[in-house]
Amino acid sequence: MKPITLILPALALACMAGASAAMADTHAPQYQPIRPVSSCLRSDRINEWHVVDKRTVIARAGPDRYLVKLQADCPRLGMPPGGLSFRSNPANQAVMPWSICGEAGETVRSRYQPPCAIRSVQKIDKAEFDQLRKHAGRHGSGADQPTRP
Repeated sequence: MKPITLILPALALACMAGASAAMADTHAPQYQPIRPVSSCLRSDRINEWHVVDKRTVIARAGPDRYLVKLQADCPRLGMPPGGLSFRSNPANQAVMPWSICGEAGETVRSRYQPPCAIRSVQKIDKAEFDQLRKHAGRHGSGADQPTRP
């Protein structure tokens, strides 16, 4: 009986440590902003955008193409009317307006969807953009972007 009484508390302690580590991983967003800032997506230069799925948007700004991943499901993103609009984080609006780099506080939204937090932004090539565009359910132009940061 003694070996069992020693094993049970150790097992319970190990389970608690594993559960707390798992909870810490799911709550901590991991931002990896694009650098240099000149490489960021400029929302005032968007020519076209496509909603690939509930957590993925692609956008083209001039010759540059971007993959935007969201932190949570945004099922109404890009639904008409009103299209899609990107917002930079408030701290950066004064120094780099319209820049979407994948930093905390950046969002994308549409008329019937509350703001969706952006998890990451990365540049992609034309081939990947075209492949993702084939699977997009909604799309639009950059004409629906706000005129002020």
